[in-house]
Amino acid sequence: MKSLVDQLGQYAVYHRDSRNIASHLIGIPLIVVAVATLLARPSVGVTATLALSPAMMLAAAVAVFYLRLDLRFGILMMVLLALSVWAGKLLAMQTTGLWLAWGLGLFFVGWVIQFIGHYFEGSKPAFVDDVIGLAIGPLFIAAEVAFFLGLRDPVRRAIEERAGPVRGAAGKSAVR
Repeated sequence: MKSLVDQLGQYAVYHRDSRNIASHLIGIPLIVVAVATLLARPSVGVTATLALSPAMMLAAAVAVFYLRLDLRFGILMMVLLALSVWAGKLLAMQTTGLWLAWGLGLFFVGWVIQFIGHYFEGSKPAFVDDVIGLAIGPLFIAAEVAFFLGLRDPVRRAIEERAGPVRGAAGKSAVR
């Protein structure tokens, strides 16, 4: 299995423009909540108070993947995934029309925002070359927020050694 730096470094190659990263900070959470919403409605009751849904199972599988990459980011991602599944469940409890409108609407808007970011970047999305990019995207934005806050600097430096520094809107290296 590739390391955290390998995965984030490979993903970062496609995401060096600050406008693209900013678009991902909005688009990826919308997509994650959309997927959680669309996968929350079909469920099987395990106990009187617990129902398992595909959203919960997918979130659990991805959380294990994140935890294997890095314990600290894995715990953060578990919390964020749990919040997404919770929000998805709330939206899935609405009427069928509202459930689909929210799920499909968030999914569509999230992807539009993503592709606008890649227009600024001038590159295709990472998942086009490696489907694992779909799972790395949420971790990447969590890591970018951590880096912005001055956390995990050795990881940031290792990623920038592989992918280069983040560029500002004018193509210059952004100061961090």
